[in-house]
Order: sequence, then C-alpha cells, then structure tokens
Amino acid sequence: MIVLYGIARSRAQRCIWMLEELGQPYRLETVTYRGGGTRTPEYLAVNPNGKIPALRDGDLVLWESLAINLYLAEKYGGGLWPATVEDRGRAGQWSHWAMGELEGHLLTMLEAAPEGEAEEVSAAVVSAAVADAEAALKKPLSILNDALSGRPHLLGADFSVADLNVAVIAAWGLWAGMDFSALPALHKWLTACLERPAARKMIAMRNAQ
Repeated sequence: MIVLYGIARSRAQRCIWMLEELGQPYRLETVTYRGGGTRTPEYLAVNPNGKIPALRDGDLVLWESLAINLYLAEKYGGGLWPATVEDRGRAGQWSHWAMGELEGHLLTMLEAAPEGEAEEVSAAVVSAAVADAEAALKKPLSILNDALSGRPHLLGADFSVADLNVAVIAAWGLWAGMDFSALPALHKWLTACLERPAARKMIAMRNAQ
C-alpha cells in the first residue's frame, strides 16, 4: 500500500487530493514539524531533508509534493495524466510555475490570516508583508486568469494534474481571504476544482486538524 507521510494541513494536502482523485488505497502516516517530528532518525531515513510530504510506493521513495503528484498521475492514470508529450510539458510548466510564482506570496498571506500559525510580530510588519504579497501576486494571477479565459481547464477540456497542482496552491488565496471576483475565469475554475469530491475530502481532512 502507498504510504504518504505528513498531515492534511501541510503541502501533503496536494498528494492527498491526488490520491483521492485516483482512488488509490493509501495510508497517511502522521508526521508534523511540531515536536521535531520531521527530525526523528526514522523519518530522516525516509526524507533526509526533514520536510513533508514524502511518499513510499513499494521500493520507491519520493520527496517534493508536486513531483509526487506528477509521478502518481503518470503511474496510476485516472485520466489526470496528459495524453501527449506537449501537454505533459505544459503540465510540468504550470506545476513549476505555481510553486515559483504563487506559493511563497500566498503562504505569506495564509500565515497572516486568522487561522495562520505565523510567529507573533507587530501588526505593521504583518500588514506590510501582506501588501507586498498582494502586489507581487497581481501579475501571476492575471496570467493564470488569461490562460483560463475561454477554456474550462489549463490544458483544455479535461481536468488534469496541471489543474490539481495549480489549484491546490491557488486555494491558499481563498483560505487567506483573497477576493478573486475581479479574475472571473480564475475564480470559476478554482471554485469548480475545489468542488470535486476528492478536493472536498482533502479540505475536510484539513479542516479537522
């Protein structure tokens, strides 16, 4: 059975969503940063970086959430792996783009939200950091909105690993209280992605923690 190490309120949520989409049996092995959980000898033998998530599938051990999702989509199918090499390239493009252009800024906003777990700092510092993140997000969010204009999903008609890998990061914006109404194509797409049964199960797991 596949073993996923982490918790739903972490980047492991991406892999939980993917595994639920694929309908693959898996076991979620709880590993957290709290109390040094990622620094135990047992976990460092799985991921020497001391980060979550990690995945064990038979003899294979993988780190990095989006790489795990690309692997799972290719190996187990489920209609999420693109059929052409061109679309596989685009799936990789969008996955890396979301991590590079969106993730850091959205994490700043998420940690500043009421449910966030950022260290206590002055309100002025938090406000300035959020303002900087919002400003930095304007261009990439506009690019994403434009890419989705006139099409239901990033690669065309069907939901794919590209949509999952980008939506699971963009969702941080919603959870941080961002208003996406000025980006109608993005807002419609993200809402539809998060209404999928597998996404809803992942969100329920996240909210339970």
